[in-house]
Parts: sequence; structure tokens; C-alpha cells
Amino acid sequence: MTIIDGKQTAATIKAEIAAEVALLREKGFRAPHLAAVLVGHDGGSETYVANKIKACAECGFTSTLVRLESTDENPLATERLLEEVDKLNCDPEVDGFIVQLPLPRHIDEQLVIEAIDPAKDVDGFHPVNVGKQSVGLPCFHSATPAGIVELLKRYGISTRGKNVVIVGRSNIVGKPLASMLMQKGEQGDATVTVCHSATDNLATVTRRADILVAALGRPGFITEDMVADGAVVIDVGTTRVPDASRKSGFRLSGDVDYANVAPKCAAITPVPGGVGPMTIVSLMSNTLEAFKRNHGL
Repeated sequence: MTIIDGKQTAATIKAEIAAEVALLREKGFRAPHLAAVLVGHDGGSETYVANKIKACAECGFTSTLVRLESTDENPLATERLLEEVDKLNCDPEVDGFIVQLPLPRHIDEQLVIEAIDPAKDVDGFHPVNVGKQSVGLPCFHSATPAGIVELLKRYGISTRGKNVVIVGRSNIVGKPLASMLMQKGEQGDATVTVCHSATDNLATVTRRADILVAALGRPGFITEDMVADGAVVIDVGTTRVPDASRKSGFRLSGDVDYANVAPKCAAITPVPGGVGPMTIVSLMSNTLEAFKRNHGL
């Protein structure tokens, strides 16, 4: 059984990006610039944004964090957030930016996503990028699916002709990953099944998977009876579970019952240290690509 190490793979890719940025700087270019907009003080979002800023430094990027306060007593107006998005759209020194999700419930996330310039949408959530992805045109791919595909590639796990079952149909992971894996070419050509809450006999479907992707946000949902012997299992789940033994008061749990599923697998990603680091490094790759496009490279 192979443990697919996303943390080490991401470190290798960040080093590759940093080397490319260093060459660009030697040629007189400025550093690529990624901005992040953070609304309120959600604990998970604070951690994710801090990790992205750290990754920017490791890749030789410039980063900007835009903090916008929002509380139950004084909620941020949607118009104020859209103003900030417009500023970043118009700033020629910003190559790409993200609005960290989730947003407070009173804000229409889709409205905000659609306000982002597709050329700066390094999260790959804008309908223009989603549409291009669906027909195989050059675009910014959603970061988590792109990270999964790159992880499979780096571990020599082909998807060609394989039965891939994705449990979860979100716009962030399930749908875009299915679209990527169905495309012709390297790390595509898969036969993809997308399962969800209305899928009958789910375990019967998942047991047919050569590659099983769990992306539904329910800790330990995928049990050993749902996985075929010799399958490759990709666990996207990162749910905070209360744990009094930890200083933080919680631990991260994946969607897979790792202890019991792992012995059956040919390869599996751990949580943490699997898909998570690859999501961040995919964002770095998209930012570098945005920089290149911005400079006609």
C-alpha cells in the first residue's frame, strides 16, 4: 500500500515554481502577485489564507491580504465586498486573487464569484473558467481538482480507461473533477460516476471504483465495505472534529475511515497531508500562469 504524500509533492512543486520565478526576476520581471480577500474571522478560513500567504513567500510571490470585518451585529454589505473585488480586477499589479469561501450567509457567494475577472480568477470558480474547463479549453482549473489530477500524475497513477467514482457533486470539487477526468488525453480518458445523497445502493457503486474520490465533508463516511481491494482512494475531506487531547481543541478528519480502509488499498491519501497541500500549490500554479498571461509570456 502506497501513502500518497501530498505534502512532499506540494513542496517539490513549490520549489519548481520558485526556480521559475527566480529566472523571471533575473530577466527583470516583477514577482507574481496574489491577493486574498478574507471576510470576517472564520477559523478555518483564517488558517487556509495564512497557509496560502506562506506558500506565496515560498514561491517567491508577492501577496496581499485584504481583511473586511463582518459580524452578526455589523454585517458587511455585499456592495462593499463587490467594491473591493472591482478594485482588484482593475489593479494591473495584481495577477490573480481569491475571495476566501465560505462567505457569511447573508452574502450571495455566486454573485461575488461572477464579479471576479475571469482572467484573475485563480480559484477557477467563475462560470467562464468552468465552461471552458467543461469543453477542454485553456482555463484556470479549480484548485482542488487540479491538485488531485497532478497528484495522480506525479505518482504514476493513470486514469485512462479506469472506473473513477466521485462521492460528492459540489461545484468546487465533484463536478469540476469529473469534467477534468472525462477529457481526452493525459490524466483523462476515465469512465466517471458521480455519486451524491440521492444515489441508491452507494456501496455497490463505490466498490466498482478503480479510483475512489471522497469529497462530501462527512468524517469517516467511506468504510472498508465500500472499497474494492486494490483501489486507489483519494480523500478530500477536511472536517474539524472536536478533540480535547489537542492543543487546538480539534483534529482534522477525512471522509474515509483511514485505519480500516488503507490496508485494502493500492494507494491512499492521508488527512492531513494529502489533497490539502496540493490545493494550495495548484493556486500557486494558477497565479504563475495568470502572471505569464498578464505579461504575454
